[in-house]
Amino acid sequence: MKVDKNEVIRLLNTAKGQIEGIIKMINSDEYCINISNQIMATTAILKRINLEVLQGHLNHCILNAKTQDAKEEKLNEIYEVMKKIIR
Repeated sequence: MKVDKNEVIRLLNTAKGQIEGIIKMINSDEYCINISNQIMATTAILKRINLEVLQGHLNHCILNAKTQDAKEEKLNEIYEVMKKIIR
């Protein structure tokens, strides 16, 4: 995986902390809108992480594929991921 691993780990730890906070909010019966806002913030971080990983795939895995068949396979993988993203 060719991404800035330190940045991805930092973002994952942030998301982890937010999820732990959401669990505490639910356990303490916090206001639903506040919980929802925290869930959306966590989702945004996870989307950002996914974008970084996919960019790494494009910049490394696809560009460095040895054969045209390998490039096409990698592009098809990206296409399948994009289909899931837009659902």
